[in-house]
Amino acid sequence: MTSLNIVGPKVKELRLTCSPSLTQEALASKLQILGWDIDRFGVSKIERGQRQVTDREVLMLAKALGVSLSSRYGNVTHRKSCSDEIYPGFAG
Repeated sequence: MTSLNIVGPKVKELRLTCSPSLTQEALASKLQILGWDIDRFGVSKIERGQRQVTDREVLMLAKALGVSLSSRYGNVTHRKSCSDEIYPGFAG
């Protein structure tokens, strides 16, 4: 089965490496405080890639887990415009 999100494995890793580690239930509770109507089963589906995650939900996950988005996705570096790489000289 194809994963429906790319954040699931990182969510699980961050949840388990919190000090102390969080259960899925505890993470769901933190997310509920932030305004997301989710339970342990929803967190489990995210971690297993069986549920899509919106950009707003990614922000709430980061906040609940106490991390920045760069921690969740690796460092984002500046690069040239995509059009420059694909079509040299393209002024778009």
